[in-house]
Formats: sequence, C-alpha cells, structure tokens
Amino acid sequence: MTTMARCALLACATAIGIQSQGLSAQAYPAKPIRVIVPFGTGGPADIYARFLGQHMQGPLGQPWVVEARPGAGSIIGTELVAKSPADGYTLLVMSNTHTVNESLVPKKPFVLMKDFIAVAPINYSDLLLVVHPSVPAKTVKELVAIAKKGGMSYSSSGTGTPYHMAGELFKALAGVDILHVPHKSSGDARTSVMSGQTDMMLDAITTMLPIAQAGRVRALATSGRTRSSVAPDLPTIAEAGVKGYETTIWIGIMAPAGTPRAIVERLNAEITKVVNRADVKAVWAKQGAVPLTMSVADYEKYLYADIAKWAKVVKISGARADR
Repeated sequence: MTTMARCALLACATAIGIQSQGLSAQAYPAKPIRVIVPFGTGGPADIYARFLGQHMQGPLGQPWVVEARPGAGSIIGTELVAKSPADGYTLLVMSNTHTVNESLVPKKPFVLMKDFIAVAPINYSDLLLVVHPSVPAKTVKELVAIAKKGGMSYSSSGTGTPYHMAGELFKALAGVDILHVPHKSSGDARTSVMSGQTDMMLDAITTMLPIAQAGRVRALATSGRTRSSVAPDLPTIAEAGVKGYETTIWIGIMAPAGTPRAIVERLNAEITKVVNRADVKAVWAKQGAVPLTMSVADYEKYLYADIAKWAKVVKISGARADR
C-alpha cells in the first residue's frame, strides 16, 4: 500500500470516528441517567444533584435519577462509578472530598484523574463554624481559648470530607487539639452537634445557617475569604483571629474514564446552561451557594490544582485517614 493510500485511509478513519462521536452525542441519552452521590442524603451534594436533575430532564429528554451510596468517606459510591460502563449513563457527584482523598487516602481502589473524566462543576459555598449552645464561646477567640484547655470535639461527615479537613485546618492554624468525631453522613454530624454529643462543627452554610437561625446551634464565623452575603454580620474565621484560614465546599460532576468526549461536552453544556439560569442563581444566592461554570478542560485543570492544594493542607495539618 502506498503512502498516499495509507494517508487516505487514516483520514477516512478519523472522519468516521469524529462522525460517530457526533452521532453518539445526538442519540444520547436514550435511557435514564444514573447519578451517584457518594454521601448521605440531605447534604449539599445530594440537594444540588437533585436540584440540577429537575432542570436537566427537559433538555436531555430522560430522567436524571439520583442515588445516594454513602460510606467510607465517599469511596464506596465513587468506586461503583469507576467500575461502571463509560457510556454517560452513570455519573458521579463529587466534591473536594475527592481531591482531598488523593493525598489523605492514597490506597484507594481508584485514582481520581486516571479513572474518571471531568464533566462540569456546579457550585461552591462557605462553611459555617458553629458550636452547641452549651459551649460558652461567643467568638472564635473565646473558642480557641477554651479548646486550648482540652476536651473539645468536632463532628464531620467522615474522613476526607470538606468538614473534616476544615476542622483539621482550623486546628493547625489555631494551634489547638480538638477530637475529630467522624460520622457516616453530614446529617448525622449535624445531629451530633445539635444534640451536644460533639461541641462544634464546620458545615456548609447552605444547610447549617437555618439551623443556627433557629437557635439549635450558635454560629461564630464563616470560612470564606470575605464575609458571606447570607450572613454578613458574622466575621470570617481569618478576620476573627485565625490568620490564613480559608476554605469552601464545592461540588461537581465526573464520569468514568473513557466516556465519549462528545457526551462529556454535551453534559457540560447542559449543566452550564442550568447553572447560568437567572432563576437558579437567585435561589442559590438566598442559600449562600455560588454558581461555578467551566469548560471541560478548565474543570480538569481546577481539579489538578485542588488536589495539589489539599495535599499541602494534609501535610500541614497532619491529618490521617484513620482518625
């Protein structure tokens, strides 16, 4: 076969491949899309996955079926998706739990950026630092002073979750030792601090603020770089005395590695349209959630940067997967 003939065949094969990718995107989806949330129900990942699904069914023409598969700090549900067919019909709702676990839990049955492909981010929100009403602290400085005497505990939704790492970062920067009490879900962690079984928690402002406003816990500060628009009277943790403190919780979507690029781009486009809707932004603004939109390529870069960021925090804090 001549060189010219080989080139012609290669060009033909490439054209066929591109055409088939386009056809697969046009035909997709032909059945319901299964969306796995590897966290307990009632947390931001679960809430916003379902919220997103309400708006995705129309443009996709198929149900967006959200299924909670919590356990092992998100690893159980995440492994399920990693082992699923790469056809766009099983997606993962992920958060910075996943980027944290790349350094905190290196011995996992998957590698995030090898076994998954980035699809699209959804939103992010500040965390709210709260204490049980029995804790006498009214400010962050008072909380640090009490914590330095020992005997305090904080709840989280499990090892590696943003709530866990937010607590470890607080301990490291404030110079205190507070016992980490992990729970199976964020709902269980909230119940723990509301009942006084644990003393404090750093939780998503979108879910914890109404609880604080009802007097079930006392809010001391927020975790972002600037004050939250939904709690402007509360200082940031850094502003309140823990210099350098800043963290948020964000959520997004990934798919098994090998999912056709055309399908990934289609999902990214449709999710971006929903996140950019004025009515969606208005609802989220009242809750303290900030929309996140990126191209597939930019989201991939964001994930790599977040993995590097949390690797530093894990090292600084001395956090371990076994506590």
